Amino acid sequence: MSGAVSAGCRSVIVSRADAGRDVPVLVMYPSDSPEKPAHVGPYQQRLALHGQVASGRFALVVISHGTGGSPLVYRTLAAHLARNGYVVALPEHPGNNRSDNRLADSIENLEQRPRDVSAVIDWALGQSFFAPRLRPGTAAVIGHSLGGYTALAAAGGVPTSFAHESPDGVLRTIAVARDERVKALVLLAPATPWFMGERALEAVRVPILMMIGDNDAHTPHWHGEIVVRGVPDARLVDYRRVPNAGHFAFLSPFPPAMTDPAFPPSQDPPGFDRALFHETLNASVLAFLNGTVGAPPPRSKQISG
Repeated sequence: MSGAVSAGCRSVIVSRADAGRDVPVLVMYPSDSPEKPAHVGPYQQRLALHGQVASGRFALVVISHGTGGSPLVYRTLAAHLARNGYVVALPEHPGNNRSDNRLADSIENLEQRPRDVSAVIDWALGQSFFAPRLRPGTAAVIGHSLGGYTALAAAGGVPTSFAHESPDGVLRTIAVARDERVKALVLLAPATPWFMGERALEAVRVPILMMIGDNDAHTPHWHGEIVVRGVPDARLVDYRRVPNAGHFAFLSPFPPAMTDPAFPPSQDPPGFDRALFHETLNASVLAFLNGTVGAPPPRSKQISG
C-alpha cells in the first residue's frame, strides 16, 4: 500500500440467486482519495465516498451484525481497519435487521446468515472491483452477538436449532457448509448456544480473538466457554473479558442525539467509557488481524480511526 490513510466507502448489492435474496453491503477500504465529512445512514463520519482503491494487496474482512441490528453500528471499527490496510465488507442480513426482522428465531435465519457471508466473500474475491486488490482465498470474519454464531458457522461450526425455531418444535442440525477461505475469527459478545452439541466446533481450526463484557446480560461469559471447550485447540483462542462492559459496548459510540435510556444499544453500565474502550478495541482487532490474515501497516505505527 502506497501510504494510503483514507477510508474509502461505497455501497453494493450482492445478489444471492440460490436463496432469492439480495444482500446490501457497505464496503470500507484503503483509499488514496481524500476523506470528507459524509453521512452514512444517520451517522456522520469522515470518509472518501466512492474513492479510488489504493494500490496494494489487502485481506478481506466481513463483519456480521447482531440479530435485528445494523452493519452501521460497526462503522468506526470498519473505518479504522480500512485506514490500516483491509477491505471491510459489512452485509445487512435480509430478514434479520433493524428494518426487517421477520426471520428472527427461525431455522431459515440460522441457515442463511453464514451463507450471506460466503456470498459476500464470493463477490469480493471473484466479481468485484476490489478483486484485483485482494489476497485470493483469504478472509476473516468479525461477528457480534448473533454475528458471532454466524462467524463460527462459516468457519465450520455445526449448529443445532432450538425447539422454538421450527414450526414443529423439532431440533435440527443446521445445514451450513464450512467456508475454507475463512482463516480467522473475531467474536465480540458472541451468541453460541447452538454449538453446545458434542463435536459441534470440532472443525473450527482457525485463530480466534474473543471478547466478552463482564456485565453482559445477553451473552454472558458461558457463551465464550462453549467456544473454548468446543474447538479442538483452545490455544488458538485469545479470550478476553472486558471489565464492566455490557453487550452493546462493541457497537460504535452513538451521537448524543441517539444516546437515550429508551434506546438500549446506546447504553452502558455506570462508569463504562465506550469511546475510550473503542480505542483499545480497534487496536486489539487490528493487531490480531495483522498477525493472522493481514500484514503490518506500512508505517511505523497504526493509523488512528
